[in-house]
Amino acid sequence: MGLSGVYGTADDAESARLLDQLLDLGVNFLDTADVYGDGHNERLISGLLAQRRDEVVLATKFGANKETGGGKPDYVRQAVDASLSRLGTDHIDLYYLHRLDKTTPIEETVGAMAELVETGKIKHIGLSEISAATLRRAHQVHPITAVQQEYSLFTRDPESELLPATRELGVSLVAYSPLGRGVLTFTSVSDVENLEARAKRYPRFEEESLQRNIELTRPLRERAEELGLTPAQLALAWLLAQGEDVLPIPGSRRLDRVEANIQAATTTLSPDLVAELSDRFPPGAAAGERYHPDGMSRLDR
Repeated sequence: MGLSGVYGTADDAESARLLDQLLDLGVNFLDTADVYGDGHNERLISGLLAQRRDEVVLATKFGANKETGGGKPDYVRQAVDASLSRLGTDHIDLYYLHRLDKTTPIEETVGAMAELVETGKIKHIGLSEISAATLRRAHQVHPITAVQQEYSLFTRDPESELLPATRELGVSLVAYSPLGRGVLTFTSVSDVENLEARAKRYPRFEEESLQRNIELTRPLRERAEELGLTPAQLALAWLLAQGEDVLPIPGSRRLDRVEANIQAATTTLSPDLVAELSDRFPPGAAAGERYHPDGMSRLDR
């Protein structure tokens, strides 16, 4: 998402080089969506896929725009064809419903997605920002491979109901915004690029909340320094310690940060340290909601 100007200016040529280098570093899972840059992100990735499709596990999402009736079967079919065209490929490895369409039963949406599996346009079905109850209903129609949900030291909501359900059903949890949209890495408000735009989308970036949240991350920064890690590495290592079925997807426009994030995958934390961080960042600790009211109303909770 960050490669399509959401958090600040991104250069397509630099982004293309970054994507190519990711594969050389051993990263093979790319997670995009049709709504990122209104299709720009999928078109950007198409250049890499044209050269190295067999090396990529490709995920994309549809149905984020509430005006489209994004869960209706006819729209599901239209959306996948549009994504395949932008991506320049004949199949998507993991296809997510980005947001639940509350006007369409999940059984109908997943039924249409199951047809896409049968035709070979997609290999696996995913859901994003859904409740445990919705997951169970969907899974009865067709096996769900993954649920994408915001999950980090700052956002531990999945632990109460969703994560137990995914584990019961054998579903992976793909953790988006694993660094709290960057807040877990900031030392001051001046670190935040494109602050005004972020605050419009996310209440945790509004002035008072942001100040509180940056102060809240002080123990993470101090502990990371003691261990010779970056705060991002420590936050990602904590998330990876939650289980092999939890897959964080940190994003960055800079190769040096990507390389640092990758090192978190080889960082093993002691159970005591995992527990310490969990205690420092209990559920509900972050100041501000994840989204403004309109965004919150679209979450299936």
